[in-house]
Amino acid sequence: MAASKLLLLLTLLCSMFAYCRGACAEPDSDTEAVAGKGFKLGCISCKRRSEVVGTATVEWYFRGKGEADFVKIYTYNEEGPNIESDNFMDRVDWNGSKRSPDIQDASIYLLNVTFNDSGTYQCFFNRILFYTNYEYSTVVSKVVHLTVVPKATRVTASIVSEVMMYVTVIGLQVWLLIEMIYCYKKISVHGEEALREAANAEYLAIASESKDNCAGVQVGE
Repeated sequence: MAASKLLLLLTLLCSMFAYCRGACAEPDSDTEAVAGKGFKLGCISCKRRSEVVGTATVEWYFRGKGEADFVKIYTYNEEGPNIESDNFMDRVDWNGSKRSPDIQDASIYLLNVTFNDSGTYQCFFNRILFYTNYEYSTVVSKVVHLTVVPKATRVTASIVSEVMMYVTVIGLQVWLLIEMIYCYKKISVHGEEALREAANAEYLAIASESKDNCAGVQVGE
Protein backbone atom coordinates (compact mmCIF):
# COMPACT_ATOMS: atom_id res chain seq x y z
CA MET A 1 0.00 0.00 0.00
CA ALA A 2 2.77 2.42 0.99
CA ALA A 3 4.77 1.56 -2.13
CA SER A 4 1.79 2.31 -4.39
CA LYS A 5 1.25 5.70 -2.72
CA LEU A 6 4.95 6.50 -3.13
CA LEU A 7 4.79 5.60 -6.82
CA LEU A 8 1.70 7.79 -7.29
CA LEU A 9 3.38 10.80 -5.66
CA LEU A 10 6.49 10.42 -7.80
CA THR A 11 4.35 10.19 -10.93
CA LEU A 12 2.50 13.38 -10.00
CA LEU A 13 5.78 15.19 -9.38
CA CYS A 14 7.21 14.10 -12.73
CA SER A 15 4.02 15.18 -14.51
CA MET A 16 4.11 18.57 -12.82
CA PHE A 17 7.70 19.29 -13.83
CA ALA A 18 7.13 18.00 -17.36
CA TYR A 19 4.20 20.37 -17.70
CA CYS A 20 6.25 23.31 -16.46
CA ARG A 21 9.07 22.58 -18.90
CA GLY A 22 6.65 22.35 -21.81
CA ALA A 23 4.73 25.51 -21.00
CA CYS A 24 4.50 28.24 -23.66
CA ALA A 25 3.61 31.90 -23.09
CA GLU A 26 2.72 34.70 -25.50
CA PRO A 27 4.09 37.96 -24.07
CA ASP A 28 3.57 41.17 -26.04
CA SER A 29 6.52 42.62 -27.91
CA ASP A 30 8.25 45.77 -26.77
CA THR A 31 7.14 48.78 -28.82
CA GLU A 32 9.85 51.40 -28.33
CA ALA A 33 13.19 51.22 -30.15
CA VAL A 34 16.20 53.54 -29.96
CA ALA A 35 17.63 54.95 -33.17
CA GLY A 36 20.97 53.40 -34.09
CA LYS A 37 20.47 50.42 -31.78
CA GLY A 38 19.17 46.90 -32.29
CA PHE A 39 15.62 45.90 -31.46
CA LYS A 40 13.74 42.61 -31.10
CA LEU A 41 10.30 42.43 -32.69
CA GLY A 42 8.58 39.73 -30.65
CA CYS A 43 6.00 37.41 -32.17
CA ILE A 44 4.99 34.17 -30.41
CA SER A 45 2.05 31.88 -31.19
CA CYS A 46 1.72 28.80 -28.96
CA LYS A 47 0.01 25.64 -30.12
CA ARG A 48 -3.02 24.82 -27.99
CA ARG A 49 -2.14 21.11 -28.05
CA SER A 50 1.61 20.59 -27.82
CA GLU A 51 1.37 16.85 -28.52
CA VAL A 52 0.05 17.46 -32.07
CA VAL A 53 2.79 17.48 -34.71
CA GLY A 54 2.85 20.60 -36.86
CA THR A 55 4.85 22.77 -39.23
CA ALA A 56 4.75 26.51 -39.81
CA THR A 57 6.10 29.20 -42.11
CA VAL A 58 6.37 32.86 -41.13
CA GLU A 59 5.81 36.13 -42.98
CA TRP A 60 6.51 39.64 -41.70
CA TYR A 61 4.89 42.78 -43.15
CA PHE A 62 5.54 46.48 -42.49
CA ARG A 63 3.51 49.65 -42.96
CA GLY A 64 5.35 52.89 -42.32
CA LYS A 65 3.72 55.89 -40.66
CA GLY A 66 1.51 57.73 -43.13
CA GLU A 67 1.51 54.83 -45.60
CA ALA A 68 -1.63 52.99 -46.70
CA ASP A 69 -0.38 49.52 -47.59
CA PHE A 70 1.70 46.81 -45.96
CA VAL A 71 4.78 45.49 -47.74
CA LYS A 72 6.34 42.09 -47.16
CA ILE A 73 9.77 42.46 -45.56
CA TYR A 74 10.74 38.97 -44.38
CA THR A 75 9.87 35.27 -44.70
CA TYR A 76 11.06 32.18 -42.87
CA ASN A 77 10.31 28.60 -43.96
CA GLU A 78 11.95 25.18 -44.27
CA GLU A 79 14.50 26.67 -46.67
CA GLY A 80 15.55 29.33 -44.18
CA PRO A 81 15.17 33.13 -43.91
CA ASN A 82 14.71 35.56 -46.77
CA ILE A 83 14.65 39.38 -46.61
CA GLU A 84 12.01 40.61 -49.05
CA SER A 85 12.48 44.40 -48.86
CA ASP A 86 15.50 46.45 -49.91
CA ASN A 87 14.84 48.87 -47.03
CA PHE A 88 15.59 46.06 -44.58
CA MET A 89 18.36 44.33 -46.49
CA ASP A 90 21.17 43.11 -44.18
CA ARG A 91 19.29 44.56 -41.19
CA VAL A 92 17.07 41.64 -40.12
CA ASP A 93 18.15 38.51 -38.24
CA TRP A 94 15.98 35.55 -37.29
CA ASN A 95 15.49 35.43 -33.51
CA GLY A 96 12.80 32.76 -33.25
CA SER A 97 12.51 28.97 -33.07
CA LYS A 98 15.56 27.11 -34.36
CA ARG A 99 16.17 23.55 -35.58
CA SER A 100 12.46 22.81 -35.77
CA PRO A 101 9.84 23.19 -38.52
CA ASP A 102 7.21 23.50 -35.77
CA ILE A 103 7.74 27.25 -35.29
CA GLN A 104 6.10 28.90 -32.29
CA ASP A 105 8.47 31.84 -31.85
CA ALA A 106 8.74 34.03 -34.98
CA SER A 107 10.64 36.93 -33.43
CA ILE A 108 13.11 38.88 -35.57
CA TYR A 109 15.89 41.29 -34.65
CA LEU A 110 16.27 44.67 -36.38
CA LEU A 111 19.82 45.98 -36.70
CA ASN A 112 20.72 49.68 -36.77
CA VAL A 113 17.16 50.93 -36.28
CA THR A 114 16.25 54.19 -38.06
CA PHE A 115 13.36 56.60 -37.62
CA ASN A 116 11.92 55.28 -40.87
CA ASP A 117 11.36 51.96 -39.10
CA SER A 118 8.54 53.49 -37.05
CA GLY A 119 5.19 52.05 -37.99
CA THR A 120 3.11 48.89 -37.81
CA TYR A 121 4.58 45.40 -38.13
CA GLN A 122 2.49 42.29 -38.65
CA CYS A 123 3.67 38.69 -38.52
CA PHE A 124 1.74 35.69 -39.83
CA PHE A 125 2.05 32.03 -38.82
CA ASN A 126 0.91 29.75 -41.63
CA ARG A 127 0.56 26.56 -39.61
CA ILE A 128 -0.38 22.99 -40.56
CA LEU A 129 -1.36 20.52 -37.82
CA PHE A 130 -1.14 16.81 -38.58
CA TYR A 131 -3.84 14.65 -37.00
CA THR A 132 -4.31 10.90 -37.49
CA ASN A 133 -6.72 11.10 -40.42
CA TYR A 134 -6.45 14.67 -41.67
CA GLU A 135 -4.45 17.90 -41.76
CA TYR A 136 -5.66 21.23 -40.40
CA SER A 137 -4.39 24.57 -41.74
CA THR A 138 -4.63 27.77 -39.72
CA VAL A 139 -3.27 31.32 -39.92
CA VAL A 140 -2.40 33.33 -36.82
CA SER A 141 -1.34 36.98 -36.94
CA LYS A 142 0.25 39.34 -34.44
CA VAL A 143 0.63 43.14 -34.64
CA VAL A 144 3.39 45.34 -33.23
CA HIS A 145 3.18 49.14 -33.29
CA LEU A 146 6.78 50.37 -33.18
CA THR A 147 7.95 53.84 -32.22
CA VAL A 148 11.60 54.88 -32.73
CA VAL A 149 12.99 57.45 -30.28
CA PRO A 150 16.37 59.24 -30.15
CA LYS A 151 17.19 57.92 -26.65
CA ALA A 152 15.80 55.29 -24.32
CA THR A 153 12.92 56.25 -22.03
CA ARG A 154 11.25 54.18 -19.34
CA VAL A 155 7.67 54.89 -18.44
CA THR A 156 6.13 53.89 -15.13
CA ALA A 157 3.99 51.18 -16.72
CA SER A 158 7.08 49.53 -18.18
CA ILE A 159 8.86 49.54 -14.82
CA VAL A 160 5.82 48.15 -12.98
CA SER A 161 5.38 45.47 -15.65
CA GLU A 162 9.01 44.37 -15.32
CA VAL A 163 8.82 44.29 -11.50
CA MET A 164 5.61 42.24 -11.62
CA MET A 165 7.24 39.79 -14.03
CA TYR A 166 10.13 39.16 -11.63
CA VAL A 167 7.75 38.88 -8.67
CA THR A 168 5.68 36.30 -10.57
CA VAL A 169 8.76 34.26 -11.51
CA ILE A 170 10.07 34.29 -7.93
CA GLY A 171 6.60 33.40 -6.61
CA LEU A 172 6.37 30.39 -8.92
CA GLN A 173 9.82 29.20 -7.87
CA VAL A 174 8.91 29.50 -4.18
CA TRP A 175 5.64 27.62 -4.77
CA LEU A 176 7.48 24.80 -6.56
CA LEU A 177 10.00 24.60 -3.71
CA ILE A 178 7.21 24.39 -1.11
CA GLU A 179 5.47 21.68 -3.15
CA MET A 180 8.70 19.68 -3.37
CA ILE A 181 9.32 19.95 0.39
CA TYR A 182 5.72 18.98 1.16
CA CYS A 183 5.83 15.96 -1.16
CA TYR A 184 9.24 14.92 0.20
CA LYS A 185 7.95 15.02 3.79
CA LYS A 186 4.83 13.09 2.81
CA ILE A 187 6.93 10.47 1.04
CA SER A 188 9.24 10.24 4.10
CA VAL A 189 6.26 9.72 6.42
CA HIS A 190 4.88 6.96 4.22
CA GLY A 191 8.32 5.37 4.07
CA GLU A 192 8.70 5.40 7.85
CA GLU A 193 5.21 3.94 8.26
CA ALA A 194 6.08 1.17 5.82
CA LEU A 195 9.29 0.39 7.75
CA ARG A 196 7.43 0.31 11.08
CA GLU A 197 4.77 -1.98 9.63
CA ALA A 198 7.45 -4.30 8.26
CA ALA A 199 9.31 -4.30 11.61
CA ASN A 200 6.09 -5.01 13.54
CA ALA A 201 5.20 -7.84 11.17
CA GLU A 202 8.67 -9.32 11.53
CA TYR A 203 8.51 -9.01 15.33
CA LEU A 204 5.11 -10.72 15.46
CA ALA A 205 6.37 -13.50 13.20
CA ILE A 206 9.41 -14.07 15.45
CA ALA A 207 7.26 -13.98 18.60
CA SER A 208 4.80 -16.44 17.11
CA GLU A 209 7.62 -18.78 16.06
CA SER A 210 9.19 -18.60 19.54
CA LYS A 211 5.84 -19.40 21.14
CA ASP A 212 5.40 -22.41 18.87
CA ASN A 213 8.92 -23.62 19.71
CA CYS A 214 8.21 -23.32 23.45
CA ALA A 215 4.95 -25.25 23.08
CA GLY A 216 6.78 -28.00 21.20
CA VAL A 217 9.43 -28.28 23.94
CA GLN A 218 6.74 -28.57 26.65
CA VAL A 219 4.94 -31.32 24.72
CA GLY A 220 8.18 -33.22 24.28
CA GLU A 221 8.85 -33.10 28.02
